[in-house]
Amino acid sequence: MSESERASPRRSSGPLRITREEALRYHEEGKPGKIEVVPTKPVSSQYDLALAYSPGVAEPCRAIAADPDAAYRYTAKGNLVAVVTNGSAVLGLGKIGPNAAKPVMEGKGVLFKRFAGIDVFDLEVDCDDPEMFIEIVRSLEPTFGGINLEDIRSPECFRIEEELKRLCSIPVMHDDQHGTAIISGAGLMNGLTLQKKRIEDAQIVILGAGAAALACAKFYLLLGARRENLVLVDREGVVRAGEVDPGDVRAPFATDRSLRTLVEALVGADVLVGLSVAGIVRPEDLARMAPNPLIFALANPDPEIDYGVAVSARPDAIVATGRSDCPNQVNNVLGFPFIFRGALDVGAREINEQMKLAAAHALAALAREPVPDAVTRAYAGTELGFGREYLIPKPLDSRLLTTVAPAVARAAMESGAARKAIGDWRLYEAELLSRVGIGQKLVAGIVNRARKEPKRVVFAEADTYNVLKAAQIVRDQGIAEPVLLGNKDRIRALATDHQIEGLDGCEILDPAREEVMLNEYARVLYEKRQRKGVTFYDARRSMTDRNYFGCAMLVTGRVDALISGMTKEYPKIIRPALQVIGPQRGVRRVAGMYIVNSPRGVFFCADTTVNVSPSAEDLVDIIGLTARTVRYFDVEPVVAVLSYSNFGSTRAEESDRCRDAVQAAKSRYPHLTIDGEMQANIALDAELLAETYPFSELTAKRVNTLIFPNLSAGNIAYKLLHEIGGAEIIGPVLMGMARPVHILQLGSAVREIVNMTALAVVEAQRNGAEGR
Repeated sequence: MSESERASPRRSSGPLRITREEALRYHEEGKPGKIEVVPTKPVSSQYDLALAYSPGVAEPCRAIAADPDAAYRYTAKGNLVAVVTNGSAVLGLGKIGPNAAKPVMEGKGVLFKRFAGIDVFDLEVDCDDPEMFIEIVRSLEPTFGGINLEDIRSPECFRIEEELKRLCSIPVMHDDQHGTAIISGAGLMNGLTLQKKRIEDAQIVILGAGAAALACAKFYLLLGARRENLVLVDREGVVRAGEVDPGDVRAPFATDRSLRTLVEALVGADVLVGLSVAGIVRPEDLARMAPNPLIFALANPDPEIDYGVAVSARPDAIVATGRSDCPNQVNNVLGFPFIFRGALDVGAREINEQMKLAAAHALAALAREPVPDAVTRAYAGTELGFGREYLIPKPLDSRLLTTVAPAVARAAMESGAARKAIGDWRLYEAELLSRVGIGQKLVAGIVNRARKEPKRVVFAEADTYNVLKAAQIVRDQGIAEPVLLGNKDRIRALATDHQIEGLDGCEILDPAREEVMLNEYARVLYEKRQRKGVTFYDARRSMTDRNYFGCAMLVTGRVDALISGMTKEYPKIIRPALQVIGPQRGVRRVAGMYIVNSPRGVFFCADTTVNVSPSAEDLVDIIGLTARTVRYFDVEPVVAVLSYSNFGSTRAEESDRCRDAVQAAKSRYPHLTIDGEMQANIALDAELLAETYPFSELTAKRVNTLIFPNLSAGNIAYKLLHEIGGAEIIGPVLMGMARPVHILQLGSAVREIVNMTALAVVEAQRNGAEGR
C-alpha cells in the first residue's frame, strides 16, 4: 500500500450478507430531501447488486406495503412530477395532438429542473375523451409526487382537473389556469398598492373567457375583489346574467350590469386583464378607463395592445405583458417550479387555495424587497426596484426558490394538506439551494449580463468554422460585436459554404495586409520589449501573427477583449498576451482557472493552465486571484488546497509547500475560508472530512474552490472531469491580466466559445466600470 493510500481513510464495503437496515439505508441515501441530492449508487460488486436489487430491494418494498407514504422516503417519488397533456390546446397552435405537443412538455421539464431541481416525466396522452383521460392519469398516480396538467382545451380542462384532484392524493394543478392567476394576482396586488387603490373597490375587466381568464377571475375574488365589480368579456361581448346557461363555466362571473361591449365595460375601469388575442384593444379604448389604471395585456406572443402604445395612450397607467422584452413580464415560470417544490417537500396531498394565495403573496412581497446586486447584474445593470416597471420579481432572481417554496410548504402544513412537517426552516433553505446548485444559473447569468452591454471582441482564428459560427451566435444573441482576424476571402468563403449569416458589417482584418495598423502596433510592442532584445523589425514581424495583432488591438482600446486558442497550443497564445498586454498592476504572476459545472455543483479549479510548479508564495498569489474571481460570480469561495497528503500525514517537499501556502494565505486573506493540505476525496466528502478531521475549518462548509499543487495535477484533473465525469467546462479563465484575454482549449466546441466570449464581455464590463 502506498503512503498516499494509507493517508486516505476508506469505508469498509462490509460483508456480503446484508441486513434490513443496510438495505433500507441504501435506498434512502441520496434521495431528494437531503442536502446532497446527487445519488451515488455504486453497482460494482455483488454486494452492491444485492442492495440495489434482489434481495435487498425487498426491504423497502415491505416498508412501503406497510406504509404507502414510505414511498417518499425510499423512492424518487417525492421529487418526480408528471407533465401531462393531450395536445388539445398547445400554445397558440390549437389542437395539434400529443406528438406535436411533446417539445412543449419537454421544455416545461427543463424549467422544473432548472429552477427547482424537480425531475419530470412528460406524458403525451393520445386521448380526447375526458373520462378516459382522467382514468389514464389517475392510474399513474403511484409513480409521481405531483401532476402538472398542461395545454388541455377549455372547458374539458376544468372537469379533468377537478376530478383528478378529487381522485388523487398528490398535488394536481393545471398551470395554464392557476399559474397565470397566481403571477398576475401578485402583480395586481402590487399595482393597486402603487396606484393607491384597494382591491375590494377596484373595477376589474377580464378580456377573455378561456381557462386562464376564468381562473384569474376566481383567484382575484380570493384576493379580495368583489364579484359585482368584475366584468368578463369574451368574443361575443360582456358575459351577462340570464344569457348564459347556469351550467356554463362562465356563469359564476356573469354580470347583471347593463353592459354589452368591451368599450362600455372599460368606462371607469381600474383594471384591464387581457387573456385573449393580439391587437384587440385600441388606444382610444384605454382613454375610457379610470385615472391611474392597471393594464395587463397578457396574450402571447403578441399582447392585446403593444406595451409602448399602451404607455403612450395612458401615461398614468401601469402596464404588464407576457413579453420578456418589456417591463413587468407575467411569466408562469415565477410560479409552477416553486409551488410544486414546496408541495413536494412536505408530501402535500393537493395544491389548495391557501397554497396558491401563499405563493401570490410571497411573490408580491419579494418584489417589494431591495433587489440584490446579483439580480441587477443578471439583467446587466438595469436599475431594478419596486415601482411602476417592477411589479413582480424577475425569473432569474435566485431568491424565488427560497421565498415561494417555503411559503407554499408552510401553507400546506397550516391547511392540513401536508404529510410531513418541516422543522428547521434554515436547513430547508440550504436544501433548496443545493437542489439547483449554481451551475446553470452561473452560465445563464454570464450570458445575460453580457447581453446588457455588449463589447467588441476580436476573434484571432475567424477562418475556422467553430470560431466563425460562434461569432455569428454572439452577434445574433447580442452578446458581443465580433471583429474577425484572418484572410478575408477565406472567411467569406467559409461563411458562404456553411451558410453562416448575420456577419454582414463585421470588421474583418488581415494583419499581414494592414500596413498602417501593423506599424502602429509594432511600435507598441517595440516600446515594451526594446530592452529585452526586440528590434522594431522583430516587433513588426511579430505583429503579422494574429495573436500579437489582436493583443495590440486590445491594449490600444480598439477592441474590448480577445478570444484565441482554437488552433494553437496555449503557450503560443499566452506569450503574446504577456508581452503586449501584461498583468494587472500589483499582480506578480497570472494564473488560469476552469469553472467545472458538474452534477454535484460548480467547482472553481486553479491553477490549471499557467504555472508549472508554483512555489508556496506563488500558490498564495494563485489563491488570492482565484478567490477574487470566484467572488465576482456572486459565490463566496470555500477553498481546499489539494495534495496527496492530509494535514501533514505525509512529509515531502510538495505537501510541505501546500501546507505552507495555506498558512500564509490565512494570514494574508483573513476573511477567506481555506484549509489544507488535503486529498481531493477528503475535500469533497463533507461527512468524511468531519468524521476524520473535525478540526478543519471546512467541516461546516461545502468546498467549491480547488487549488492544485502544480500544473500537471490541475490540468489532468479538469480534463478527466470533462471527459470521464461529463462535467461542462468553462474556461480557461486567465486571471490577473490587465485586459480580458481568454484562451480556448484546442478544438473547443461552438458552445464553449460562446460561453468564453460572454465571460470575456462581462470582464470587459467590469474593467470599464473600474476605469481600467
